[in-house]
Amino acid sequence: MKLIILDQNGVINQSSDTFIKIPDEWIPIPGSLDAIAQLTHAGYRVIIATNQSGIGRGLIDMATYNAINDKMYKAVHHAGGRIDAIFFCPHTNADKCLCRKPATGMLDEIMQRYGVNLRNVPVVGDSLKDLQVAAAVNALPMLVLTGNGQKTRAADEIPANTQIFEDLAAVADALVGGA
Repeated sequence: MKLIILDQNGVINQSSDTFIKIPDEWIPIPGSLDAIAQLTHAGYRVIIATNQSGIGRGLIDMATYNAINDKMYKAVHHAGGRIDAIFFCPHTNADKCLCRKPATGMLDEIMQRYGVNLRNVPVVGDSLKDLQVAAAVNALPMLVLTGNGQKTRAADEIPANTQIFEDLAAVADALVGGA
């Protein structure tokens, strides 16, 4: 089984310092929907693993988060792609949970649910936490320069085997080739 694990905000859609709080604020990054379609058609199962502390902070409720995800699912489907699952952490840093990246809880759950080892599975993100969690489970960290990616690259703390791409479309092209 071919898997790819994506962060959500800053990778698929525009990120916001004030959080995505309503479906209208969910805006796809140019090329990201087509990239997911390209990955889907190449046989990848596309999984999202995302920290969503806006829920824990009380900025959005589950019904609104589900509506945002519904908009994303429909947009991806319209582009010809598929998202197989979303794993999310609703907690804040103060909760000290095991699922909030860079903790491995979400990726552990993915391994359990899909019965796979994540060694060399691409994990795509725009933040240091995304790269750190990938390295912690021996996955392949991939940094995109969208969202917070430029700032993350400049931090000089990224895992040694991190691959760097302009955006999710460039990741898809590298993994399956541009057609």
